[in-house]
Amino acid sequence: MNTSQTGLRLIAIMEASKGGLALLISLGLHALMGHNIEQLAEKLFSHLHLNPASHYPNIVLLALADINNTKLMIVAIAALLYSLLRFVEAYGLWHKYRWTEWLALVSSVVYLPFELYELYQKTDVLSVLLLVINTLVIIYLAAVLNKSKGI
Repeated sequence: MNTSQTGLRLIAIMEASKGGLALLISLGLHALMGHNIEQLAEKLFSHLHLNPASHYPNIVLLALADINNTKLMIVAIAALLYSLLRFVEAYGLWHKYRWTEWLALVSSVVYLPFELYELYQKTDVLSVLLLVINTLVIIYLAAVLNKSKGI
């Protein structure tokens, strides 16, 4: 296995991990449909010994009051589609399909403005780390595509 393939496989693992997380979120949201989410949150707060009237639990409860099954289904479907995209991207990168190298490059570049904005809003270790990782992925994918004259 050459260096290019190793790097692409590492990115594929990262993308598959994002896809797996999105799939779990989608399934979790689907499982919540038909349940009183506010009541479940109150039980969780009680279990964690949090006062539902305190600031942050109250914000969560107010946000949950506006959620219905239709909104849950829309977000669950969006998360499912996102996971499908990430799994396809991971599969293609693992097998070195050129079009998925382009897909990975474009999908990584799309996140840059949001990451820069987040960094502008608040500078913390996580924001910097995500920006650095994404920038390294972009540089690496551009180099792989350039090496094979894909750019």
